[in-house]
Amino acid sequence: MSFHEVRLPARLAFGSTGGVERRTEIVTLASGFERRNSPWAMGRRRYLIGANLRSLADMAALTAFFEARRGRLYGFRFRDFADFASCAPGGTPAAGDQVLGTGDGTRAVFPLVKAYGDPGSGPGEGLQRPITKPVEGSVRLAVNGIAVSGAGFSVDATTGVVTLARAPGKGTVVSAGFLFDTPVRFDADRLEMTLESFDAGRMAAVPLIEVRV
Repeated sequence: MSFHEVRLPARLAFGSTGGVERRTEIVTLASGFERRNSPWAMGRRRYLIGANLRSLADMAALTAFFEARRGRLYGFRFRDFADFASCAPGGTPAAGDQVLGTGDGTRAVFPLVKAYGDPGSGPGEGLQRPITKPVEGSVRLAVNGIAVSGAGFSVDATTGVVTLARAPGKGTVVSAGFLFDTPVRFDADRLEMTLESFDAGRMAAVPLIEVRV
């Protein structure tokens, strides 16, 4: 997939709106009961940015970023300020935040994930979201609650895959804490701006959509 490993500057995202969308197919039977199904295993995030920009300098910066991505052609990193860490909002990521898996004595590779809901509360409840764009240098790792030094593992910041120098023993729990970006692309091939004075203007909201990488 065409993707640029660059992050949209945070100042250009202030005042953004967005959230998660799902796709659910519902069939109502003659009895009144419903059959519900979703073709999507994961939700997809959408955002609107740029509507609060007034500085011509900031609008020029967003235009330059848009042009460098060739509009919708290339994806990029986006900091979703409502969901960008392994911990609760306002907290500091710790090595025990998210369980990545259980060692079997031979497996040394563990993809980063973030859990939503309560996986143990019942069938179909809880979800693990793959984290494919961790912030470089932010990942903290632990095996059975004991922190692993930086020399004991490596992280591919472009895929979110963690590789330990030694495979964890059978039954040991591998966990991690981290910061991450959401991979997105522009969902329009056009920017619209209005000049309101010599040094100020107004920009129409620019849509972003999450991409699978």
